[in-house]
Amino acid sequence: MTNNHPTLAVDPYYDGVPAYMTEVYDWAYVDPKWVQALDRNIVVRILLFLNDQRLMRAYLNEIEPGSKVWQVAHVYGDLVTRAAQKVGPKGAFHLTDVTPVQIEHGTRKLAGMDWTRVMRADAAEFGGHGEGSYDLICSFFLLHEVPEGKKFEIVDNLLKQVPRGGKLVFVDYHNPAKWQPIRYILKLVNRLLEPFAEALWHNEISHYAKNPERFTWEKKTFFAGVYQCVVVKHKD
Repeated sequence: MTNNHPTLAVDPYYDGVPAYMTEVYDWAYVDPKWVQALDRNIVVRILLFLNDQRLMRAYLNEIEPGSKVWQVAHVYGDLVTRAAQKVGPKGAFHLTDVTPVQIEHGTRKLAGMDWTRVMRADAAEFGGHGEGSYDLICSFFLLHEVPEGKKFEIVDNLLKQVPRGGKLVFVDYHNPAKWQPIRYILKLVNRLLEPFAEALWHNEISHYAKNPERFTWEKKTFFAGVYQCVVVKHKD
């Protein structure tokens, strides 16, 4: 018996993308038209209330030239280029992301740097498949964008990939001081656009680790608590 029903073509930009991405963040990270418009330094600066450079430096200052670095998601603007350049040709810089359009943009930015690799992968699953041991792993504003269960999966997977002597860096949102006016702007933004973000107001990132006591969690906050940088290492 012949099946006469036509096969619906799958848009390559949506193929395999997690449901929470298409349902919540289609406009920001999946639809190529929007991504093309948003992937600019000025957009990052506005979204981070002019704190973009200090937050990027919090990550970049942790990179040693010649080291092996994994950045777990593409970031708009020039951050991935700057991180790869700091690693340099004597090291290795690996960038992963779960959406095809972010892989496309990351690949374009890192073109010509033969010490870089761009791979499509879920941050909760990548690693342990021959990629090798990383000196530094960075999650730059990823955790606030994933559902609660996914936060646990990502944090635990990243911790598994950190060798002794290596470090894991999280740069993300935090619980703003009550007197910080941005707190109330973000509350509205979270309600309308970022349903998973406010969990980081109430939980330390270490909350998402199965065995947080095995690591040191060095936290620094910025902009009256709006943002945080947490550097995680194995305890000696």
